[in-house]
Amino acid sequence: MQSGWLQHFGQGRPGRGAGDGDEAKGVSRREFLQGSVAAGVTAGLAAQASAAPAYAAPVEQVTTPIGPPWWPSRWGATDEAGASNMMTPENVLRVLPLIRTGRIFELGRVYEAAMPLFGARVFGLRIPGTPTGGPLGANGMIYHDEFLATEIGQVGTQFDGLGHIGCRAGRDGDMNEMRFYNGFTETEIANAYGLQKLGIQNCKPFFTRGILVDVAGAKGGMLDKGYEVTLADVREALARVGTDEASIQPGDGIFFNTGWGSLWMKDNDRFNSGEPGIGLEVARWVVEKQAALVGADTWATEVVPNPDPNLAFVVHQELLTKNGIYNHENLAFDELIAAGVYEFVYVFAPLRIKGATGSAGRPIAMA
Repeated sequence: MQSGWLQHFGQGRPGRGAGDGDEAKGVSRREFLQGSVAAGVTAGLAAQASAAPAYAAPVEQVTTPIGPPWWPSRWGATDEAGASNMMTPENVLRVLPLIRTGRIFELGRVYEAAMPLFGARVFGLRIPGTPTGGPLGANGMIYHDEFLATEIGQVGTQFDGLGHIGCRAGRDGDMNEMRFYNGFTETEIANAYGLQKLGIQNCKPFFTRGILVDVAGAKGGMLDKGYEVTLADVREALARVGTDEASIQPGDGIFFNTGWGSLWMKDNDRFNSGEPGIGLEVARWVVEKQAALVGADTWATEVVPNPDPNLAFVVHQELLTKNGIYNHENLAFDELIAAGVYEFVYVFAPLRIKGATGSAGRPIAMA
């Protein structure tokens, strides 16, 4: 299920034809990022060259397409845990009073083959044998196993790890200048058998305050793809349910409801075709608030396509790559909204898969 905007970025690429398999249908997320960023950098440099007067004094040069170097991180040059470092005993005690009724709300989707998937990703589950094994013993014990083939951290309700998104900061193909969180390079990370740095096993379990920003509720219905949620929209949604923006504390999780999740398993093609979401304005507000993570009822949390056609998944770079702030995608908020719950305890422990880019799992809210 290739979306139209993804196909658009795959057009005109040399060496791609009908015999090239999945790549012929479009481009991978990595290629999409590389191609779009390259276009943006080229356009930006051309504009600077034409606008700069001949007598201009030298200025400090931006060294990457997304700004100055962002490393070392606030948690030190060797840190691989990012904003999950804020999950301290003090933070747990801080948010415990939010649990007043003991109710548990499901935030995750059911994993199944028919769910919407990005690009050519797959989710295939098989039960080998009928049954898989047995009978064993005089008691005739039989059993089932399952075999799962999928991008385990990047399908369904998915939690992006810090090794998922980076930035090509130098020459194309130079792995020493492909930078991720804390400045780790592709040379340091790359391995066919899992990430050597920033694997999801480094992320600490989350038990923190969650704040639901119901933008769809404030706007009276589902937002359309390409709609960028503004800071004014966020503040309107918070005020509507009585959440004080000033109450947002370091370590909180901020979640955005756009209504787009209502398309899940009902109109997968439209769901995959793009999405409403936050842009750089709100992402930088999230950074200012020192949130530990963001999340949404969409597959990227950020607006797709970006209103600036030169930008591709730049919110991921602002949050994950530059600031170590995690991103939880394809969440479901219907139960929370029906119960009128907009502040809760968010609980999630990523699977400790060494070298994985992200994690599947079952996030919950407690209130």
